[in-house]
Amino acid sequence: MTETTSCPLIRIVGLNKQYETDAGAFPVLKEVNLEVAAGEFVAIMGPSGSGKSTFLNLLGCLDLPTSGDYWLQGREVARLDRDERAQLRNRLLGFVFQGFNLLPRMTLEENVGLPLVYARIPRQERRQRAREMLERMGLGEYFHSIPSRISGGQQQRAAIARALILRPPLILADEPTGNLDTRTSGEVMAIFQELNHEGVAVVLVTHEPDVAACARRLVRFVDGRIVHDGPATAEALAAHVQAVQRVEEREAGMGSTSG
Repeated sequence: MTETTSCPLIRIVGLNKQYETDAGAFPVLKEVNLEVAAGEFVAIMGPSGSGKSTFLNLLGCLDLPTSGDYWLQGREVARLDRDERAQLRNRLLGFVFQGFNLLPRMTLEENVGLPLVYARIPRQERRQRAREMLERMGLGEYFHSIPSRISGGQQQRAAIARALILRPPLILADEPTGNLDTRTSGEVMAIFQELNHEGVAVVLVTHEPDVAACARRLVRFVDGRIVHDGPATAEALAAHVQAVQRVEEREAGMGSTSG
């Protein structure tokens, strides 16, 4: 595990998450331990159903674990009520999703400034900060455009601008390049790398090895457990690809047998 300070940005100990189904309890995450220091860039990978997105939801305080402990910048998340978790989320976290999640009838300026509304920032300051962030993302000429009038890559840059508007120390990204072509994906990942060089921590879920290669650290999940945590080297990424291929071959074999 990467060396951390006495108070890491993220500290997780013995985390478990299960869902109740008609067939009984279904475990998704099992005894997960992880620390992430301020300013790290971590890629999370794993086969479909390995628990990656569930884990990211827990990191983002959008869900709570069934058991185990999670501290976010020294605050024990399980001890906070819903309002306190929302305040912690707004102060410390920026979210970027595969589907952009921009409101279709709002302009880019309004979309990017939306977190400032919840933070009760005056309207004129909201407009100024939203425009500055859009300018930084190369979208200065699109202040008054609605999302459907710009490309997918531009929408993702607007989503990153919105995630940054409150200047959080941590960005959580769930397959942020999943809807983008190769060239645009590279442009978006360059933005994440630039932010990380400025000291923003990034935790990014992806199934694409070339995207994960932009991170400094790779965490791999299999069946709800962390099976690898180390530098995002070419060898580690190749091992991930081979592991996913083995899982797919096994599942394909089971399917043909049952057929």
